[in-house]
Amino acid sequence: MVMLRRLLPCLPALALSLALAVPALGQSETPDLPSLIAGDTQAVSGEEVRLGRAWLRQFRAQAPLWQDPIAQDYLESLVARLLPHSQLGGIDPVITLVASERLNAFAVPGGVIGVNAGLFAFAEGEAPLASVIAHELGHLSQRHYARGKERAEQARIPAMAAMLAGMLIAAGGGGDAGIAAAMGSQAALFQDQLAYSRRFEREADRLGLQTLADAGYDPQAMVEMFRTMQHMVALQGGTPPEFLLTHPVTESRISDAQARADQVRVTTPRENDIEYQLVRARALLAIHDQEPRQAATRLARGGASESARRYLAALIDADGGRTDAALAALDALSASLPDLALVPVSAAQVALDAGRIDAAIERARRQLRMIPDYAPARLVLGEALLQRDPEEAYRVLRDLAGRRPEDPQVFTLLAEAAGRSGREAWGHLARAEHLQLTGHIDRAIRQLEVAEQVAEAQGDANAAGRIAQRREAFLGYRETLEEFE
Repeated sequence: MVMLRRLLPCLPALALSLALAVPALGQSETPDLPSLIAGDTQAVSGEEVRLGRAWLRQFRAQAPLWQDPIAQDYLESLVARLLPHSQLGGIDPVITLVASERLNAFAVPGGVIGVNAGLFAFAEGEAPLASVIAHELGHLSQRHYARGKERAEQARIPAMAAMLAGMLIAAGGGGDAGIAAAMGSQAALFQDQLAYSRRFEREADRLGLQTLADAGYDPQAMVEMFRTMQHMVALQGGTPPEFLLTHPVTESRISDAQARADQVRVTTPRENDIEYQLVRARALLAIHDQEPRQAATRLARGGASESARRYLAALIDADGGRTDAALAALDALSASLPDLALVPVSAAQVALDAGRIDAAIERARRQLRMIPDYAPARLVLGEALLQRDPEEAYRVLRDLAGRRPEDPQVFTLLAEAAGRSGREAWGHLARAEHLQLTGHIDRAIRQLEVAEQVAEAQGDANAAGRIAQRREAFLGYRETLEEFE
């Protein structure tokens, strides 16, 4: 066990993953699988792209996902804020939220950022969370996975797919079994690989510190996160959080980060992190869904603002069936925080969950008049319209699927909208897309066969052509997924 944990630093930043671009259902474009890397950069190899796509889908099949469109949108905005300063150009990042209370995050060649709900719970402010993401972007910008793999191959370490298969098990909760599978008989190479990994961590720290400062965050937040993690290990009797298993923190590393943070200056500081506090409230409630008062206690202990505490109280009221009180509180909060779209869309979701369909539609439409591209509001609107106007629901959700081709939740709703609006073949195709996004490729291919039969029976040539295009892509996905078996 001790040796396995010491070997963990040999592994890069926990995995490999990449977004699959799926055009909106009904479009006629050939479903090529474009590289997410611009032509002027060599950041990701074809092998990384190919295996990365497969890894993400396998991860979704095994890991518990935190399906929270509001938290997802927030994190996407945060990554978009950091990305221009990260020396990582030409990628379209994909965010994966994991329903785990454990402190962990990972970034993957190709632009996937994975964050546990537990990281929001642990980081009491936006800057500490941003420091973790900036560090992970540092790993990506320096191609640490590919560089580590190249060095490993020189030492006859197993191929990328074999290593990723073990990392997949570990990431999905397999723990030591996954670690053992990933490492195999590599113990003899421990010293050489560990030294290489420590250099990677320092590189990612240095780039992350500069990224933080350039994006307007205090670089001291990264140093503070390191020290807090160390303290956490001491309190837990030496058992580190998952993040430290792949990103070990030593005193020399902290000293190096501190020295560099002292030299970095923030040109345009960000001071208000109220949006982060509201999202953190959602994360705490997701973690303590069985005991919501614990979420309120932890939020207050972290020095959250009154607005964040009011927001969480409203969500707790909603979960307890006190819909009127929840909506009144959210409306009052929205009036005091008019620039935060997540508050009114939270109210729309509360109305939808309470069965107040017309109110949910009206609230979502009101928000979209102000921010037409706000994905959480579009999702609420599409789901609510399923009960009133399936035809319009289909149009809303088809457009959203084109904008969010990596979102399994969108395709689930789109399949229902297609079925209810009389588009049976397109409904089966949407279900197939959901299945392939979540790693169930054989079932996805069978669903395509059903879609093809329905399209032929109905004489829907447009659907039949699209299904044929997607079949070729799906077969390619299956071939890649087999490398993890």
